[in-house]
Amino acid sequence: MDETTPPEHLNPLQRFGRDVRQVRLARKLTQKHLGKATGYSEGYVSKVESGTMLPRPSQKFAKGCDTVFGTGELFAGLLRRIDEGDHPSWFVPYLNLERKAARILDYSPSLVMGLLQTEAYARAVFRSTHPREESDLIEGRVAARLRRRELFELDAPPLLWVILHEACLRTDVGGAEAMPEQLEYLLTAATSPHIDLQVLPYSAGAPAVHLPFTLLAFDDSPTVLYADGPQGGKLYDSAKTVGSHLDSYDRLRANALSPERSRALIKSLLKEYRW
Repeated sequence: MDETTPPEHLNPLQRFGRDVRQVRLARKLTQKHLGKATGYSEGYVSKVESGTMLPRPSQKFAKGCDTVFGTGELFAGLLRRIDEGDHPSWFVPYLNLERKAARILDYSPSLVMGLLQTEAYARAVFRSTHPREESDLIEGRVAARLRRRELFELDAPPLLWVILHEACLRTDVGGAEAMPEQLEYLLTAATSPHIDLQVLPYSAGAPAVHLPFTLLAFDDSPTVLYADGPQGGKLYDSAKTVGSHLDSYDRLRANALSPERSRALIKSLLKEYRW
């Protein structure tokens, strides 16, 4: 990144990197010193400052900068706003709650939920839903979706329970290369102690719910519901609405295959995609 480049010509990651560099130099710190203080290498800091750290610098690094520089939550806040800028405005309130949830219960009837999507799968989804969007905007959306996985790098990550309808596994998203990779990632994710995955098979008949929804449960506040609508997703906190979806989730879970049988089905489908 050219130091003479006007700020308005820089992308968000480049502006973030320039800000880190300016404060570091003002504090008379080297890249090596900052890297050591934040738990990263000198090369990592160099990539951050040049705006080439992809998909973007970690929240841990941003918080480390704030600690070293004495800047409160400045850099952590800047990074959050970069994240939010790559998501539709109606999704940001959900993201803020997702980071605080103790348990996440998700039902996906047609596509693998965003938290568990691979890069190629997510790119295919966004290209399908935003066919006229420029490539750089698509890539920004993809990177933002992948960054949500940092949720599981927290000291106390949430417990994620996912029910995928079999249609999610059989809908060919991204072609012959993307689907095997996606299925492999699901199998890997299912081995995590923080993730439970079940498949609702076609043989279970009509599902209790036909639209996707997510329930966010917290240690110190009531459970909330996130559900898609024609104008985007929406959060609901009505006890009656949340309770109804909790009941539906229990029925979905009861009719789904066990985690072990779900993994076996995914493995068999993976073989089909590879033939």
